[in-house]
Amino acid sequence: MTELHEVQITEGKPLLVSPAQSEPGKDAELLAARLSQDHGQKHSVETPYGLVTFTIHGTPKPKRPAILTYHDVGLNHKSCFETLFHYEDMQEIVKNFVVVHIDAPGMEDGAPVFPIGYQYPSLDQLADMIPCILQYLNFTSIIGIGVGAGAYVLGRYGLSHADTVEGLVLINIDPNAKGWMDWAAHKLTGLTSSIPEMILAHLFSQEEISNNTEVIQQRREALSTAPNLSNIQLYWNSYNSRRDLNLERGGDVTFKCPVMLVVGDQAPHEDAVVECNSKLDPTQTSFLKMADSGGQPQLTQPGKLTEAFKYFVQGMGYIPHILDRKLSQGGFLLHDAPVTVPHRLAHQRSLGRRQPLSLAHPVPEQRVGGPADTCRPHHGGLLLSGGEAGDGDASRL
Repeated sequence: MTELHEVQITEGKPLLVSPAQSEPGKDAELLAARLSQDHGQKHSVETPYGLVTFTIHGTPKPKRPAILTYHDVGLNHKSCFETLFHYEDMQEIVKNFVVVHIDAPGMEDGAPVFPIGYQYPSLDQLADMIPCILQYLNFTSIIGIGVGAGAYVLGRYGLSHADTVEGLVLINIDPNAKGWMDWAAHKLTGLTSSIPEMILAHLFSQEEISNNTEVIQQRREALSTAPNLSNIQLYWNSYNSRRDLNLERGGDVTFKCPVMLVVGDQAPHEDAVVECNSKLDPTQTSFLKMADSGGQPQLTQPGKLTEAFKYFVQGMGYIPHILDRKLSQGGFLLHDAPVTVPHRLAHQRSLGRRQPLSLAHPVPEQRVGGPADTCRPHHGGLLLSGGEAGDGDASRL
């Protein structure tokens, strides 16, 4: 392996520049992107399993997938993703794509309470709602970003509609059905804890809950006073009744696209994500374990997650004009040219797209700042690493 060493980088074209250095029209572009994120277009579409609401930001870009998000239990698209998608550096990325935020039924702001006895969709049925959304919008492909229950929904969709999925970012995914021991523990906890407290334990680490951080206080207050708490409980019940995804490395049931698995260090779902990584193709999978991020890295570490996502979409052949930069947080692997992956080429053949720019020379492996951990980039030199044989290898930020 190439020796890791520190380097000093002069930004050729940083994502953000000072006002004195700003290029003509650059500020206007960033402002337009920010306004686009602030003023989404809300839509609803009827599906075989009920009405689903989603919000669109930006306009469709020719020959580019939509970024489609799905939130976790106890959150909606705003509380789950606003911090990440409003992060300044994220504007430089999302302006290149149209963004679609899905709210699980009954989770959107102002949602009416479902009547007693309402049969809430299973997570598999929530995944089966997504084709109705794409058909309504006339979109042909997506890059999915899901958290927790939303990661499972997008994972299930990716398995059943592989031809429409170009990439998946799965945060805190648990691909396994609950076993008898898990089911018994869940029932026992339900006798002693309220629904809001159970959901908090699902969303955040024990350390965060013990320290009663500001994020915990805000989320506890929001859950305790939520007018649609009964709806949230239905989503929670569906998550706890999920089926096993039955992922198998080298088997027929696996993702056909690049996947980035993300989990916080000491997060509630750390073991589940490590196990998921062991079941996926290491040449198509990147595993990112984020230090000091707690249970919801998109809320606590939006900068680092933005940087990781930038490398992910660059590795798929998109937005090659965005150059690498050294963030103050440090600890990132760098490459010096846009890259591509075999999946991207196959997808372009199936969708009739142009061939992306590919590297004609090896990508040097370097580290800037942060601990001198050893990481092996996949996807032609990406920031992230996948496990060799499912042993939980991960790039740490």
